[in-house]
Amino acid sequence: MNNTEKKYIQLLLLHVGIAAVIFVMPFISKLYTLAIFVFGVYYIVKTKNKNNEVLIMSAYVVGAEVLLRMTDGMLLNEFGKYSVMIFMFLGMVYSGFSNRAFLYWFFLLLLLPGIILATQTLDFGTDVRKAIAFNISGPVCLGISSIYCFQRKITFERVLSVMTAFALSLVSVVTYLFIYTPSVKDVVTGTQSNFETSGGFGPNQVSTLLGLGIFVFFVLLIFNSKSRIIQLVNAGFVMVFAFRGIVTFSRGGVITAIVMIFILLIIMFFQANFKTKPKIGIIIILSFMAGLGVWGYSSLQTRGLINKRYANQDALGREKKSKLTGRETLITSELEMFWENPVFGVGVGKNKEIRRKKTGILAASHNEITRMLAEHGSFGLLALFVLFFTPLFLFINNRQNILAISFLLFWLLTINHAAMRTAAPAFVYALSLLLVQIKIPEKAEISGD
Repeated sequence: MNNTEKKYIQLLLLHVGIAAVIFVMPFISKLYTLAIFVFGVYYIVKTKNKNNEVLIMSAYVVGAEVLLRMTDGMLLNEFGKYSVMIFMFLGMVYSGFSNRAFLYWFFLLLLLPGIILATQTLDFGTDVRKAIAFNISGPVCLGISSIYCFQRKITFERVLSVMTAFALSLVSVVTYLFIYTPSVKDVVTGTQSNFETSGGFGPNQVSTLLGLGIFVFFVLLIFNSKSRIIQLVNAGFVMVFAFRGIVTFSRGGVITAIVMIFILLIIMFFQANFKTKPKIGIIIILSFMAGLGVWGYSSLQTRGLINKRYANQDALGREKKSKLTGRETLITSELEMFWENPVFGVGVGKNKEIRRKKTGILAASHNEITRMLAEHGSFGLLALFVLFFTPLFLFINNRQNILAISFLLFWLLTINHAAMRTAAPAFVYALSLLLVQIKIPEKAEISGD
């Protein structure tokens, strides 16, 4: 191993240690939260963002967010999103942003009518600030991150550094899960989402981050594992994240990871030369075999209940009535609001109040697409078109960002089952807009255009 690889191993071990210390002394979590933010600001200011340090720190925050939530370390409820936005603002101060990012300024403008409407229509007893912040912080974080990332020139090697930043904080997450629930067999009794295997926190959000971990370590395995030891380490973490993701019994994150990896391999195959294609074929075969192995082990540890979960059955093998664990009702109610208020929508945060009055269900939206339609109306529909099609057009013109479509799919699939509760879908989406090049001059790398 060279010095870089030794440092990588040391940092991974450090983050294993961080998780262990937080488990033993939970109050450390708040200190860790504060340290991340303070160091992030210091790091960006000191380097003047010469090598897109903003992306490194934002990736680290995104990876750590769920751990901070499950250990009650968040200084603010939306710490992850606010930190990413502050880092992005600092990055724009030092490195500017592309004049062509007007599409995402337009996206942010499209959110304003729904916000203004909410100030007039939310119930008297509702905390208007909290209701709006809860629903709009995700899209605003996405917009600001996208403005920073839009067509920003960056080397693929630097993108791999961003993946490493994700990996480090995500290792703390998965380590904490193992310490919290060392024996999966002892806590799995049914086919519902399992809080015990999710660190006592929401399985949906934990599964989302573990799915991201599967993809991140897969990318590092394929593109950034030069020595045999590093290959074994990264491959091992792919399987560890896959196992812990599966046993949360929340399907969204695992399915998203599989789709992201599949699309990446397809893109790699079609862009590879004739000599490289057989190697990619071997990677596909080995990935499939490893996946079967992890699934088999997960099935053994859950006494076959995980098989029933993915077959949409209960513990007795009976098919469940709902295929989306009751989310169909939320989706239907939000679509009805859109049809009834097609222009401006009902206003940010109002859909929860309307649903409670009509159905008696008190639940926040799990689907960002139908929430945008219900609360922003036609403005929300136009905003979604901007978000979906822009990365596709950029990828057509820059095939070197081979991770772009996978990043886009992470956002799209995640917001369909977990909305934008965390900063992950917002920041990962923005990475799909980068202008990745194999090698570019240093001056160009820090340019906003």
